[in-house]
Amino acid sequence: MIVSFVPHMRDSATISRTMLDVIIALSPALIASVYVHRHYAAIVIGVCVASCVFFEWAFEKLLKRKNTVKDLSAVITGLLLAFCLPFDIPLWQAIFGCFVAIIFVKQIFGGLGKNFANPAVTARAVMIVAFPASMTTWVMPFFQSDPEARPFVRLTSEELSTIPEVFDSFMYLYPLSDYLGEASGLALLIGGLYLLSRRVISWHIPAAFIGTVFVLTAIGGYEPVFQVFSGGLLLGAIFMATDYVTGPLTKTGRFVFGMGAGLLTVLLRLYGTFPEAVSYSILLMNMIVPFINKLTVHRALGEKNLT
Repeated sequence: MIVSFVPHMRDSATISRTMLDVIIALSPALIASVYVHRHYAAIVIGVCVASCVFFEWAFEKLLKRKNTVKDLSAVITGLLLAFCLPFDIPLWQAIFGCFVAIIFVKQIFGGLGKNFANPAVTARAVMIVAFPASMTTWVMPFFQSDPEARPFVRLTSEELSTIPEVFDSFMYLYPLSDYLGEASGLALLIGGLYLLSRRVISWHIPAAFIGTVFVLTAIGGYEPVFQVFSGGLLLGAIFMATDYVTGPLTKTGRFVFGMGAGLLTVLLRLYGTFPEAVSYSILLMNMIVPFINKLTVHRALGEKNLT
């Protein structure tokens, strides 16, 4: 018998169980997206999930690695990437994004647990650069007939007085973009509460991320409540920034990560070239997570810094 060092811990949590919880948490947003964007949403989501699963299976088969499709991580990547895409995206572009997420961000670095950044976030950032017309051109939702309706991506600081009622964007009655995951702020919050109740995520990153955006935009007079419920902030803060693999290990580090992502989001929204900043903010913070961990890790009692 080989016995490892203490402590010996048993837990019912597994990777597939955790991923299933995330899928359940994303279900309200999925339902809202299909309600708003009809069958087009279902097609894009289905294509992204199927493509991510296929690319993961094929790459591991090609390299004779252990098959990890059953852990459901590829399904999560497909769902999150689909939620970052407009409902009218050409399907070949969506498949390209899945290829980038699974092969170039995840598998090349060794698979789940070894990627340096969130695959869906990175793929979206690449797609905005590669396909700017498809990713930033807004199409009116099917049920929305107001010709003056404009999404977040076209609003400037001078135009904020024309924004819709916050309640509308919070529910899904007035989606501010055609990205699938932004159909309902309420649905995303329900999913976030489920993940918190299941202890799949902690509150530190979402609270710091959303709170920083709220405070900074309030100070600047940029309608903070509207800023929180638009532009994919809730999707990014709850489901992407909290990624186990690419996030900090300590509670202090998570606060730093969330505040940094919030600060970058505000700066890029107000002064950046691209219309939406959440993905780039998370990606940039992913890159400095090793430094955050190093600065915020707790030293054992009596440990001396030998460096």
